[in-house]
Amino acid sequence: MTSERTLNPIHQMKLIKKIVMAFALAIYLPGVVFAQNQPENPEHEQLRQLRDGLLAAMNKGDLEATLKVLHTNCVITWHNAEVSRGHQGVRDYYNRVMTGPNRIVDSFHCDVKVDELTSLYGENTGICFGSSDEQFKLANGRNLNVKGRWTATLIKENGHWLVASLHASTNLFDNVMLDLAKKSLGIVGVVCFVAGVLIGWLVGRRRKRVNSPA
Repeated sequence: MTSERTLNPIHQMKLIKKIVMAFALAIYLPGVVFAQNQPENPEHEQLRQLRDGLLAAMNKGDLEATLKVLHTNCVITWHNAEVSRGHQGVRDYYNRVMTGPNRIVDSFHCDVKVDELTSLYGENTGICFGSSDEQFKLANGRNLNVKGRWTATLIKENGHWLVASLHASTNLFDNVMLDLAKKSLGIVGVVCFVAGVLIGWLVGRRRKRVNSPA
């Protein structure tokens, strides 16, 4: 005779799921607690100092202080897709864009956010990435606010972390330059429309004069 306490198949499946979940938690939770209790790698504090020093130098417009945290053979890809190689390449770009007679930018300020801790590979290489909020005051008086993304490769040399490469980018389909182009196109369209109406009115008036009886 079958006992009334015998579980039907549905109840048996639910019980099995509960047992599996309890087993999974028993394995997973100790690992989480262990990871949380692990001390942070001291290299990350040095990397934060590198980040803060680089930002402070850039926002002050201090080129020499900026170059101190860049590797001598660094590669920088700027927002306009131009690439600078080494200290001299960065210096040439900065002087042309920021200080030269045909400079484009009068002043610059940048805030960055790091998405997560730098991924360390061995003892002397790291990769980090995040977002940026950059304010440009252009030489023509216009102000631009650019929100972008960045990725950097860092290396440790002679006990100091340096930026070996940096790539900055903006959204191709939603950025401030595209908005400016759209506005300019709209202004040109209005000007062309007004000019067309005016020319049509002048031509029509001229024809009336020609066709009117003496």
